[in-house]
Amino acid sequence: MQDSYTQFISTGDSSQEEKIVEAAFADLLECYLESNHRKKVDIIRRAYDFAKEAHKGTRRRSGEPYILHPIAVARIVVEELGLGSTSICAALLHDVVEDSEYTREDIENAFGKRIADIVEGVTKISGGIFGDKASVQAENFRKLLLSMSTDIRVILVKMADRLHNMRTLGSLRPEKQYKIAGETLYVYAPLAHRLGLSKIKYELEDLAFKYEHPQKYKEIIEKVNETEEHREAIVEEFVAPVRKMLDDAGFKYEIKARVKSAYSIYNKMETKKIPFEEIYDVYAVRVIFENDDDALEKIKCWQIYTFFTEGHKLHPERLRDWISIPKANGYRALHLTAMGPEGKWIEVQIRSRKMDDIAELGYAAHWKYKDGVREEETELDTWMNTIKDILAHPEPNAMDFLDTIKLNLFSSEIYVFTPKGDLLVLPSGATVLDMAFAIHSHLGLHCMAGKISHKLVPLSHKLESGDQVEIITSETRTPTPEWMDFCHTAKAQSRIRTYLRKAQDVEIFSPEELDRIGNPTQKREEKKSLVKKILKNPFSSKKKEKRKASAHQPIDRQKVFKLYPDDKEPNYHIESCCKPLPGDDVLGFVNEDEEVVLHKVSCPIAMRLKSSYGSRLVMTEWGGSSSRFLTSVAMDGIDRLGILEDIVNLISTRLMIDIRSMNISTRQDVFHCDMSFYVDSAETVTTLCEQLMHVKGVKFAQRTS
Repeated sequence: MQDSYTQFISTGDSSQEEKIVEAAFADLLECYLESNHRKKVDIIRRAYDFAKEAHKGTRRRSGEPYILHPIAVARIVVEELGLGSTSICAALLHDVVEDSEYTREDIENAFGKRIADIVEGVTKISGGIFGDKASVQAENFRKLLLSMSTDIRVILVKMADRLHNMRTLGSLRPEKQYKIAGETLYVYAPLAHRLGLSKIKYELEDLAFKYEHPQKYKEIIEKVNETEEHREAIVEEFVAPVRKMLDDAGFKYEIKARVKSAYSIYNKMETKKIPFEEIYDVYAVRVIFENDDDALEKIKCWQIYTFFTEGHKLHPERLRDWISIPKANGYRALHLTAMGPEGKWIEVQIRSRKMDDIAELGYAAHWKYKDGVREEETELDTWMNTIKDILAHPEPNAMDFLDTIKLNLFSSEIYVFTPKGDLLVLPSGATVLDMAFAIHSHLGLHCMAGKISHKLVPLSHKLESGDQVEIITSETRTPTPEWMDFCHTAKAQSRIRTYLRKAQDVEIFSPEELDRIGNPTQKREEKKSLVKKILKNPFSSKKKEKRKASAHQPIDRQKVFKLYPDDKEPNYHIESCCKPLPGDDVLGFVNEDEEVVLHKVSCPIAMRLKSSYGSRLVMTEWGGSSSRFLTSVAMDGIDRLGILEDIVNLISTRLMIDIRSMNISTRQDVFHCDMSFYVDSAETVTTLCEQLMHVKGVKFAQRTS
């Protein structure tokens, strides 16, 4: 379609444009007619005509007619999310109120309240969640969450909108790409994860990764493609005996080979400091079986599990039963990891067709499975209640608010029990204090300790799945600032911040002042003045000093900013949080003095900046090198006589690198070494680590700063 449109641009043939638009809508209708939904073609056609008229003459950045965007979003809604006519209409109309003179009332009059409500919800969060001001960020995010709590289809349509925007991100300027990619990783991918939209989550992450780290993305994709044929042969050899057992048992099924996403591979390489070749779970197999009886679903999963136990060695610590206790986003499956050919560990996911739909579509699958009991909705309700609870106690600081919400978005779960046996699902890393707040705010605010297996543990104690915990409280115990370090859930952090803020407001008044307010003989004017003081924000009276006028010339955000580390005074500043070197993928952020500040693209602070301050970003390019950048490397290996001499000789004599410090320790036959030295670029550090791996005995060498 894109090629046809490009041809139209050059010829100026308006009739060709009309054909392209009509063909796109015809494809949408065809997808809808192939779905299981009731066929309400008339209302979809009316929504299309309405949107087409509203966007008449409007174009996207790529030059194509704007109407192609809502058509594409509607197609994602039906084809990839499995939603019906209401959501399709909302998708077609989702930009009408924002971009034309039509109002919400116009849409309600034409299409009814449900469609108008969804359109209004999506409109409130249009243009991205984040603005350039913190207060705008917080307000937009609250609107998003409030809309979700009214009708979950709001976020599903918005997710389709974001997915199409990411797929067409190439038509935007580089700094816009950075901002949108950063916002996607910061909020939309975690939301997709929390809603169980695994397929969309992985694609959003990969697309964001592609624009943030284009070179690393290309390298990983090339390595995945290079190993594809060999990988398929290994997987086929692995599943061959299982296929026979499935056939003999009369199963109707399909087996899919799956590769980890590029972003997941990159994260594992970065987290574990290992090369691509050492990631064992790149290989994965999914067995999806047809099942007409929900009562037999669990039994069939375990039956297939036994097929893999015959002839395969299982990893004893990699069994995951998500059938008995589903994940908080509704995900259900049975996972195991078995040894395959050539000593390769292969993860196996066993799912019914219904489980697979829910795994791929998450809560969107509710519209496909409308009959029967749906445990997933209960999980969604629980999560939405948490969101409503946080919204009822808003954070004044926008980034604190966003971080607090994020705690509940992107974390694995643990399962703990109350003394009465009630099950609670908490994020991994949750403490006794988190559990206290999860049960009731009063318990949290007065929590002293916990009791697990008859043993007292402090409120900072991290819980593990299966723990049965009794919360010990005292009315005299109240939160202190250090409690913020003891909790990992949004509710706990929000409640503690609210309590501390109120306590701080009260503490700025002396007892004498409070007595004077209650004294009936006190003059009315003086009372009024004191009440104003109480209501006033204690920090609002502090006047901010005006910044000195910047002597720097304004930075052109639309041009690539060349970085010159060779200059006596480099034309940029390096942040200490991540200490990027020349050659690293870096983010340029223009501060209020029109100075360029550098962060590594992967730095958590950089992610905030990308999400929050898109207009201050500038694309950068290294334009030189320097010999005075301090960095560090960690090594592990098998100790031997003379290994230290060989390492020092390589670094100092052969590579002529200036060593500044070295700390080496040996335990039994294994050594660990931390070194720091001055280098000229990130490429030099990479070369050094590669050379160190050739020293006899060195098994691991990785840059650590």
